[in-house]
Amino acid sequence: MTETNKKKVFDFSLLSRVFHFVKPYKTSFYLSIMLALLMAAFAPVRPYLIQLTVDRATGKAVGIPGWLDSLLFNPDLSDASRFIITVTLFQIAFLFVETAIRFVFTFMTASMGQHVVRDMRIATYKKILGLNLRQFDKTPIGTLTTRTIDDIERINDIFSDGLIPIIADLLVIVVTLSVMFWENWQLTLICLTPFPIMIIATYYFKESVNKSFISVRNAVASLNAFVQEHITGMQVVQAFAAEEREMNKFKKINAEHRNANIKAIFAYSVFFPVVEVVLALSTGLLVWWIAGKPAGTSPGLLMAFILYLNQIFRPLRVIADKFNVLQMGMVAAERVFKVMDNTDEITAADYGTHSPEHIKGEIEMDQVSFAYTDEQYVLKNISFHVKAGETVALVGHTGSGKTSIISLLNRLYQVQRGEIKIDGVNIKDYDIERLRKSMGVVLQDVFLFSGSVIDNITLRNPDISKEQVVAAAKMMGVHDFIMRLPGGYDYNVMERGSTLSLGQRQLISFIRALLYNPSILILDEATSSIDTESELLIEKAIDQLISGRTSIVIAHRLSTIRKADKIIVLDKGEIKEMGSHDELLLMGGFYAKLHEMQFEKKKTVLA
Repeated sequence: MTETNKKKVFDFSLLSRVFHFVKPYKTSFYLSIMLALLMAAFAPVRPYLIQLTVDRATGKAVGIPGWLDSLLFNPDLSDASRFIITVTLFQIAFLFVETAIRFVFTFMTASMGQHVVRDMRIATYKKILGLNLRQFDKTPIGTLTTRTIDDIERINDIFSDGLIPIIADLLVIVVTLSVMFWENWQLTLICLTPFPIMIIATYYFKESVNKSFISVRNAVASLNAFVQEHITGMQVVQAFAAEEREMNKFKKINAEHRNANIKAIFAYSVFFPVVEVVLALSTGLLVWWIAGKPAGTSPGLLMAFILYLNQIFRPLRVIADKFNVLQMGMVAAERVFKVMDNTDEITAADYGTHSPEHIKGEIEMDQVSFAYTDEQYVLKNISFHVKAGETVALVGHTGSGKTSIISLLNRLYQVQRGEIKIDGVNIKDYDIERLRKSMGVVLQDVFLFSGSVIDNITLRNPDISKEQVVAAAKMMGVHDFIMRLPGGYDYNVMERGSTLSLGQRQLISFIRALLYNPSILILDEATSSIDTESELLIEKAIDQLISGRTSIVIAHRLSTIRKADKIIVLDKGEIKEMGSHDELLLMGGFYAKLHEMQFEKKKTVLA
């Protein structure tokens, strides 16, 4: 951990932000503090009662307040057995009460922590949902996943194992020491003589375990990333016979994880025996002192002080560990708040209010320039007009800006310069939900969720019936393929649709777009992963689908866009040519060369 992160443990502004989420549960928080005070007050009671019992049984009731005897027990001083029975019964009752209080305290702090975790996780995920898409371009998905799940879970430890339990333990130590000084300050000082050893050991233990925890967490992150990446890419690993090399890498990372854990175990293995040694030294000094002064002490005092020492050392065994838990919780909180403080988000002003009942689909781009980062523009002064119901094709080499135009149309990214209008209204003025519902998108990289085929088609929209899905599938010519799957429309496609071919996943996403009956249809390389037979199969369905709709088609296969009303040729973010298929061929320019290259390639393949 860096020095900055160490200082953050005592950043009260950060702690106050965490406790902002405690406000709805402030009653539980205040009650847990009261219970901590009560447990601290109860801590020395049982040792003191044992002292009274032993002193009464041995006939050496040295320093026992008579008023306390009368108040609690009112016994016959000559009847020692009656006194012992009375005190024992009282201790048993007191033990049940103390246990119940400790149970309520533990349950309340843990429950409060879980409620805070729930609220913080909802707030964090809501924030992530509202971030602009460019944040996901530069932030690893695993990082956001860790922030939402693991880091927030660490914040729970602030309440269940961190701050409040530390306060409770410290209160027990302070109250117990106060009682010890009140009973015999000289004897207390003698018992505390070895404490500097304890303080030094605690400090080094805290520092060592803290470093070990950081190493363990980093090793776990590396291990998780490696395993996840290589299981996902197992086909590549096996295809290139790289199993042995990857296994050696895994062994190395796994060894680092083992070594990090062993260092943490070593710190615990040293610290706990040191605590026991210091406790033994304190107990030995206690016995030595009392043995040398028999007149001023009693057997009950000896037993009480032994119990007091155990009450002090018991929390000291874990308080350094709890401090590290608190520290890790604060570091996790800092990471989570960095996500919450991200200002690159879709604000209320971005959503707009224009929400027409029907969008015709007229599109106009006027001098649009766009950059993903800084001033590195991927689109430069793009201007074109699409009438409602027209089909426009975007062609160009990879990286020419075709997909960027699509992303701007449904407002996944914001335009830096120029404006985009739909039906004569700037898209910034549209209600973003209404705008996106009016567009159907079929992407080249199809993402399917774990679940049935029908769930992936409808996205669990209850307004779409199975009959509509079947009708759309039949129109697309894929009904038979779906029915051949085990379970038909209820077939589980597994994570990312891994049990289906790329072409099958593309067809399912095509039906998905069909069912939502969009005013504007966007096909981003929608047939790139479909074989020639499947492409011919859905060609008629595509003609029906785009009829009466504004359609924007991105395709590398120029044969699929010949019927487009307008073809826009892009290169390096600029429009090079614009016109129909025949017009562009007559120009003999950029499009004609692309067409000639594909035609020659096709002839070569056929030959």
